[in-house]
Amino acid sequence: MVNRKLVVFLPAHNEELNIGAVISRIPRQVRPGWEVEVLVIDDGSTDRTAEAARAAGADHIVQFARNQGLGAAVREGLAASLRLGADIGLMIDADNEYPAEEIPDVVAPILEGRADYTMGSRFKGVIRGMKLHRRIGNVCFTFLQCVLLRRMIWDGQSGMRGFSREAMERADIIHDYNYAQVLTLNLLRQGFRMEEVPISYQVRTQGQSFIKFRKYMGNVLPAIWKEMRRPVERRQQFQSLKPRMHLQHGPKVEE
Repeated sequence: MVNRKLVVFLPAHNEELNIGAVISRIPRQVRPGWEVEVLVIDDGSTDRTAEAARAAGADHIVQFARNQGLGAAVREGLAASLRLGADIGLMIDADNEYPAEEIPDVVAPILEGRADYTMGSRFKGVIRGMKLHRRIGNVCFTFLQCVLLRRMIWDGQSGMRGFSREAMERADIIHDYNYAQVLTLNLLRQGFRMEEVPISYQVRTQGQSFIKFRKYMGNVLPAIWKEMRRPVERRQQFQSLKPRMHLQHGPKVEE
């Protein structure tokens, strides 16, 4: 019997203090017949992020020579997961804010054929330590996505997301700075089924977020506008778990 594969990928920039703890929390078994591999996309870190990830048990590491941005790192995470033969991909932030032990819950709707794209929802679950201005920002950007997509979304900025193979193949992130809004807009406009899963969330205790309000607004709002104006091709049918197809292009994945 050929096992199915879940690749958990972590975009990371200068997360030496946190990434080892995240990797140690990742379950290596989700269901019978599934294998789990851990992939790190080191986005030009200037600290020992890659070394810490390797020491913690990461199976694969892709290292960018320079910092390219979170959107570029997530784009490469999706592509590298496909090259590794993933049937499902799960992205989780490397800052140790998201509950890696809840990965089986977040991918369950895909495993069970109910969804193609899932998000771990902080606002349907438990939030600890998030400051008021961050809550307000999350609510505002999520409300914008609700308006544009004409459907209810609870947590449009979640850093924990699951993807079917087809969703990974067809996801298109149009800018390098970030991915959160444009990725959801892109996949749902194509007709992919999304489900939000309640998770527990704890604000980081070490390190610092790269997000700065003015830079975020200046990059994300134009990207949302661009995404909504461009045409997308709707899916023809629903296929939760497609046969594996190994892609050969892209940066080398270090074993």
